[in-house]
Amino acid sequence: MVRAGSASVAAGPTLAVVAREAGVSVPTASKVVNGREDVAPETRRRVTEALDRLGYVRRPRFDAAKASGLVDLVVHALDSSWSGAVLHGVEEAAYEAGLEVVVSAGPNRTRGDRPHRGWLDRLTARGSSGVLFDLAELSHAQYAWLEHHRIPFVMIDPVHEPPAGVVSVGAADWQGGVSATEHLLGLGHTRIAVIAGPRRRTCSTARVAGYRSALASAGVRRRAGYERYAGFDDRTARLRTHELLDLPEPPTAVFVCSDRMALGTYRALAERGLRVPHDVSVVGFDDLPAARWATPALTTVRRPLGEMAATALRLLVRMAHGERPEGTRTELSTRLVHRSSTAAPRPEPAPGR
Repeated sequence: MVRAGSASVAAGPTLAVVAREAGVSVPTASKVVNGREDVAPETRRRVTEALDRLGYVRRPRFDAAKASGLVDLVVHALDSSWSGAVLHGVEEAAYEAGLEVVVSAGPNRTRGDRPHRGWLDRLTARGSSGVLFDLAELSHAQYAWLEHHRIPFVMIDPVHEPPAGVVSVGAADWQGGVSATEHLLGLGHTRIAVIAGPRRRTCSTARVAGYRSALASAGVRRRAGYERYAGFDDRTARLRTHELLDLPEPPTAVFVCSDRMALGTYRALAERGLRVPHDVSVVGFDDLPAARWATPALTTVRRPLGEMAATALRLLVRMAHGERPEGTRTELSTRLVHRSSTAAPRPEPAPGR
């Protein structure tokens, strides 16, 4: 359980007592308390259970009364339009709250980055009022480090379902998948494929679930080979699109689970001499600037990234002052933005012609 706010120091068992209870050395118990990575999962579990069972009081490090007027925003990348939209939302809300924002790129495990303690230690050194993590994939040790230092934090669109008690802000991805698919069904498409991000990403599974639900509600069967998974990038989406086009009965429409991926789909269709939407309709997801700049302009599901970021900042401010949100998950609505990349399917040629 992650707790926000400060805690008073009380008498309790020493770390040596905890180590003896867990059957480990004192340095090992110290590593767990301090969120170090170099501890086996089973050992970490035993020490954590011993800490809770014995009521060990971790030394509080965060004091809302002494916090600076800074908040940290840790993004997955500094050179993306996604991060730009998140930063814009955080900046506006921080200005209203009289706070300044420090932006940094944290370790990204999907890129293969290795977590390191210095990245987290700098957060305490700055004396920030709290931390916002955008598209983060934190380890158990990093969550433990934040708990130990009593630093308020909020996750913006976490890669995986965060541990119980962690506050996060996201969007209605399932409903977005429903909206995208219903739009294509309404145009008359029944051969609708989906290209999603990685299977283990929470947002990917939600969008695909929405796609499946919309097909089922319309009485349209799911076709073999019509669900493809890629990275959230244009290169792998292009490859998945070629795979769909190689099917004996290729789709007439594709729901692509990010705008960046949709650009890869555009490229693959152009390489096959196919036109959007004359030959194949395409729907994206996110409504980043690239969706408007694409040719033709991309029909997409809008995720309110700026609003998500601003909501996360306001929650963080409340937590820094000792409040606790009523729920740990805040989900903002999505909506379809209809542009020029979707149209009714081409009539099938008459038999024998």
